[in-house]
Amino acid sequence: MARVKTGVVRRRRHKKILKLARGFYSGRRKHFRKAKEQLERSLVYAYRDRRRKKRDFRRLWIIRINAACRLNDLSYSRFINGLKKAGIELDRKILADLAMNDPSAFAKIAQDVKKAL
Repeated sequence: MARVKTGVVRRRRHKKILKLARGFYSGRRKHFRKAKEQLERSLVYAYRDRRRKKRDFRRLWIIRINAACRLNDLSYSRFINGLKKAGIELDRKILADLAMNDPSAFAKIAQDVKKAL
C-alpha cells in the first residue's frame, strides 16, 4: 500500500485554526496546538455566555427598575404586581430605559400603578 502524506490537508486544517485564533495572545496565536486548545475553550465560553447575556441583562433591568421604584416610594415586587393589575404591558427592558432616560414618564407610570394597588 502506498504511503500517503498529509501535507496539503494538514496545512489547510492548521491555517483554518490559526486564522480563527487571530487576536489571541502570544503562542496561543502562533502555535497550532496551543491555538487549537485555546480556540476550543473560547468557543465553549462563547456558547455559554450567549445564554448568560440574556440573564445578565434581565438582572440589570430589574436593578434599574427597582432603583426608580424606590424613588417613587414603591418596592419592585409591588410595582410589577401593580403593572399587571393596571393592565400596563411594558416589558422590563422598556421600563428600565424609561427609568434611566425619562424619569418623569416612569413617575407617571408609577402613579398609575399606585392607583391600581
